[in-house]
Amino acid sequence: MGASSEQIQRVMAAIGKFAEWATSPAMAEAQARPETCDFLFGNPHEVAPAAYVDALMRGSQPTGPRHFAYKMNEPGATQVIAANLNERFGLGFAAQDILMTNGNFAGLSVLLRTLADPGDEVIFVSPPWFFYETLIIAAGATPVRVYADPTTFDLDLAAIEGAITPRTRAIIVNSPNNPSGRIYPRGSLERLGAILTDASARHSRPIYLLSDEAYNRILFDDREFPTPVASYPNSFLVYTYGKTHLAPGSRVGYIAIAPGMAAREELQVPLLVSQIATGWAFPVAPLQYAIPELEAHIVDLKALQARRDRLVGTLRDQGYELLEPEGTFYILVRSPLADDEVFCRALTAHDVYVLPGAMFEMPGWFRISVTADDDMVERAIPGFAAAIAEARG
Repeated sequence: MGASSEQIQRVMAAIGKFAEWATSPAMAEAQARPETCDFLFGNPHEVAPAAYVDALMRGSQPTGPRHFAYKMNEPGATQVIAANLNERFGLGFAAQDILMTNGNFAGLSVLLRTLADPGDEVIFVSPPWFFYETLIIAAGATPVRVYADPTTFDLDLAAIEGAITPRTRAIIVNSPNNPSGRIYPRGSLERLGAILTDASARHSRPIYLLSDEAYNRILFDDREFPTPVASYPNSFLVYTYGKTHLAPGSRVGYIAIAPGMAAREELQVPLLVSQIATGWAFPVAPLQYAIPELEAHIVDLKALQARRDRLVGTLRDQGYELLEPEGTFYILVRSPLADDEVFCRALTAHDVYVLPGAMFEMPGWFRISVTADDDMVERAIPGFAAAIAEARG
């Protein structure tokens, strides 16, 4: 009981600041006001397209008495996913190597619980998605933070290599990256694969790469996406449709085991057991049945890119320093004040709500979500101008 209690305390410490800020009554009240310009998270601000809703409804129509029976990894879903991955990446994924999950929360949790033993270390890259450290600790492993290159926001390969020890069991890589919007180039991924191959041989056990690809279809300027899985055989591709569909509350995704992984057959049963033990981490039946249609559905990328371009150009004209994202929903902006939380509170006086960098290990910055609707963007522009003028004054 003591070890479990200590683990819970560590989880609370890892997630505490974000949880306290994101769930405050004041934040909930602000998000409910119609005049609020809400750039906080990747939530939808427009009604879901009819095609998406129709696909969900068709998935809910019973086709027989077992339509709503317990569902694991439905072949109708896994076959479509494997075929799509092979069309996009040409790597030879097999349907039996696709494990259905209710989003990347579950996918990463299943993998970490399966692969990591107590005392094992898992590397993650900072600035990170909010919950990597939390999920690593919850799995009983030790999180090891490695910072991205502060200038390019590419992987710092020397730092990653220096962080590997005999206890390293996995590394989580997120591309396109939340929050920077960076797509890691193929050359960096190839060098990372070589580092992991050498380290695995040196320590006589594989180091697994968990490739968080939540945004691998949210790409701007017709960019190519090189999947990290192509550069290293001991990899898992972890995917959620929540970003592609702009429907994070519709919990469906998958884990894809890399075709080149030597131990993939040995891991299938342990992974299935982990899916069950993680709390039946399978998507509900209607979502799995809808996958053949949902696989083809994608958020309006032209609209997202237009908002990105509008905000990037306008904020630069107003004097902000920022990163122009290559993918994802987000723009990373340097705060005009050293204390990003103070500046973000100043923005709220103009009904503009953004995510302080302190919430994702980037003090001195803030993040804007371009899933806000066009009207919200236009209403927020004077607020951004007023806030930076006040900060300079």
